Amino acid sequence: MTATQHTAGSGRYADVNGINLYYETHGAGHPMVLLHGGLCSGEMFESILPSLADHHQVILVDLQGHGRTADIDRPLDVTLMADDIAALIDHLGLRKPDVVGYSLGGGVALQVAIRHPHKVGRLVAASANIRRNAIYPEMLQQQGQVGAAAAEFMKGTPMYELYQRVAPRPEDFPRLLDKIGAAMAKDFDYTDEVRGLQVPTLIVAADADMAPPSHYIEVFKLLDGGLRDGGWTGESRPKGGHALAVLPGLTHYDIAVSPLFAAVTLAFLDKQD
Repeated sequence: MTATQHTAGSGRYADVNGINLYYETHGAGHPMVLLHGGLCSGEMFESILPSLADHHQVILVDLQGHGRTADIDRPLDVTLMADDIAALIDHLGLRKPDVVGYSLGGGVALQVAIRHPHKVGRLVAASANIRRNAIYPEMLQQQGQVGAAAAEFMKGTPMYELYQRVAPRPEDFPRLLDKIGAAMAKDFDYTDEVRGLQVPTLIVAADADMAPPSHYIEVFKLLDGGLRDGGWTGESRPKGGHALAVLPGLTHYDIAVSPLFAAVTLAFLDKQD
């Protein structure tokens, strides 16, 4: 690892795990690593960042090929990106930070906790599906159309404009679409891995998410949740300290900027065992 370097903006780069990873630090308190969704960047959390940073030191990361982090010669894979985050935790000398992620970032956050449980305090995974076949069929069909050929049609969208403004190599946008498309086309099932999670985990979903609410309840059941009454004092809640939040009136596309998401995240992370 090389020394952390300042960038021209408010963030820094860390050379970790073979990638030059961009991150920003906001606020003070127990550290929280915050991970964005696909085709986005850390800036997507702009509206809720102040409330999170009031309580925590927030480390806002741009994942491989997103935002200000240039792509490298490897697939977009949640396990590889999870290892990037684990390496960043070591690089920054963080002691058991909480890891919070949405959508793609939620999948990465899950993998950080699965692969590096000793490096994570608490986990919040929002709108993160653990089986590809849980996603609505019409959404899988739409995902199948994501690729370089769609770049022209995305011009003028917020995602395209952000990429052109901040990416080290703006011309890589079609390549990013190809990699995202390939990642979404790959089958996956992390049921067994999730069942073995060793850190307290909050599963968050919108009530109109990319998969039905029953999928997120299924994930909660894997974590010993939803199987019995919790008891007057919570003595029969899930043994690992896990929890579930299905947020009303939201979708996959606005949950991460909702004050409700910030509120349930903070309530879970700040809970004293």
